[in-house]
Amino acid sequence: MKKPFGQRLAFVVAILCYLAALVCALAAVFYRGAQPSDPVQASLMAAVVFFIGCGVVLHVIGKARLKGVLSGSGDIDDT
Repeated sequence: MKKPFGQRLAFVVAILCYLAALVCALAAVFYRGAQPSDPVQASLMAAVVFFIGCGVVLHVIGKARLKGVLSGSGDIDDT
């Protein structure tokens, strides 16, 4: 079954979110702040959590089997 364009796009954006999380994680590790509790480093770590969360959701959407859901030809009896 060929995936619809929206699912393929969601999977590509999920990969981009994973890459953005990796970049933010590397930036958080290598960032040298003036204080031990620097807000920039905290923001970078929060961005890692955000991008991983977005990536997981889009990954699930992109890999789901939606044949019966989208076409309305599922096995559910509507009586």
